[in-house]
Amino acid sequence: MEVNPLSVILVKSDSKGDRLLFRYPFHIQENKQKSSKARKNPYTLPSADETLQTPTICSSNINKGVLTGFSDEVLSSLFAVKTDLCNKKFELKVNDVRFVSHPTLLQLKNKQTDKDDSGIMLINIVFALSALASHSVVGCYHDLSQRLGIILSHEEERCGYISEQTQTMMAAHDDCTTNNGSAFQVILGKCTLAENVKRLYENLCNSGLVNVTINRWISFSFCLPQKAHQWHLRGQIVEPDDIDRCIQALRPYHSLLLLHPVEHLIDFTCLDCSPSLIKMLTQYSPMKNLQTLAADSDLTLSHVFELTAHLVYWAKATVIFPVCATNRYVISPSAPLHHNSPLIDKFSKVFPGLNLIRTIHEFSIPTSLLSKFNPLCKPNLQSSLVQNIIWMLQHHLLLQLHTYIEYMPTESGAPNKANRKCEPSRTESESGASTVSEAFDFIKHLNLESVSFASTDDDKQDYQEELLLDFPDEERTQIFKIPATNTPEDLKLFARLCRKGYFEGNHHVEEIMYLENLRRSQLTQLLDKFRDVLITYDSEDPAIAMFSCPM
Repeated sequence: MEVNPLSVILVKSDSKGDRLLFRYPFHIQENKQKSSKARKNPYTLPSADETLQTPTICSSNINKGVLTGFSDEVLSSLFAVKTDLCNKKFELKVNDVRFVSHPTLLQLKNKQTDKDDSGIMLINIVFALSALASHSVVGCYHDLSQRLGIILSHEEERCGYISEQTQTMMAAHDDCTTNNGSAFQVILGKCTLAENVKRLYENLCNSGLVNVTINRWISFSFCLPQKAHQWHLRGQIVEPDDIDRCIQALRPYHSLLLLHPVEHLIDFTCLDCSPSLIKMLTQYSPMKNLQTLAADSDLTLSHVFELTAHLVYWAKATVIFPVCATNRYVISPSAPLHHNSPLIDKFSKVFPGLNLIRTIHEFSIPTSLLSKFNPLCKPNLQSSLVQNIIWMLQHHLLLQLHTYIEYMPTESGAPNKANRKCEPSRTESESGASTVSEAFDFIKHLNLESVSFASTDDDKQDYQEELLLDFPDEERTQIFKIPATNTPEDLKLFARLCRKGYFEGNHHVEEIMYLENLRRSQLTQLLDKFRDVLITYDSEDPAIAMFSCPM
């Protein structure tokens, strides 16, 4: 999918007429289409065979990634739109090119009287894109054009900046007696607005991160996420909706992983002008979860989420789980680990004496950091291993695996899983409860902690039945075969987690621990005791899979 602009075009229209003021790039060889076969005699009519066999020439206005085939006059007439189309999205498709902009009306300022009595001008910054560009890419470029129009309107009101720039550009066009390219070259050397357009185009094509100073006064920044994330995700297109879904899935147990050293983000923090962002970065560590980071930074958790979303959107960070001893990592299937990979030399420069292939080979199968820690090793060696893991996570060479749990009481799974919460197997209690709902209410409000369990088999069967009241008979039969059901605390925890849907393969161990305030040892022991009906498997967290395993 194409995300780079083909051209940036600046058009104006006022009482003096409309004019294409500037376009970049402008050193373009127009695409001359030639007939594939010329007739021998130009004065003869084509034969029927020639008419039928002459191939249709496909019209294209893209040549080597730039716009071609449109004269300045044509572009001027296309984008000097009427007033009714101003201050709203403008989109036009011609052949294989899609033009998008946000035409803006400016109130011109008279410098002599310092009043807005010089009329109205339309200014239109148009981006030419490939017609194959997605709706999200088109939407981002429209937003960029709109924001630029707002800034230009502000600068015109403040100091008449646009009036001055357009006059200089018009004079260059009138004085130039050579081709348009030379006129644009003169404009580029005289007008700061033309310099901004040039830098805007180059930023979008190179990194997708725009940082320009308009009129040497207003700092303007913009991120094209479809382009900005390609450098660290190896060409993967990241849509804004993908980032939104990831941010919405953020939990306090997640962590932030910067893709650049903190000291390299000084320019970004200065551009952001957010003191809270600086506070957060001073306390940053990939071994802290977001909740701890918020506490250490003296910021609210919601604000830390917002700052995290900001860094992720600008391709300055990704979301991971805090690096700790219990994490298990495996080599990413998309890791570029061939012998000529530039990451090998890069790794050796950061960690002298170490080889990337040899280091990452230890994670050919899922491996925890705890298994790599040797109690006899010096602390600095363990710290070096953690730094190696962080580096490989930054370059998406490793992905973290999590344990998911599936409740399988029979060979075919849970027969009535979908109806377990709403269709209990019992109908009416013999003890006087008139409906099943009343029995449920009784169990719900029953304080099981205060119940004393006798040692007789009849008493055990009673509390087992009460805890598994809403489980089908077939499932209860299988569960009762497990020795751990004789322990009330274990059975109570199992039934509670099962009812809440944690054993349906949608929640990993770390999430269950957080949501239910459980220790890892508690959950691990429970899984071991009920392993006859609980199946565990490893997978990555889909909430952050986009940033851990590029396609």
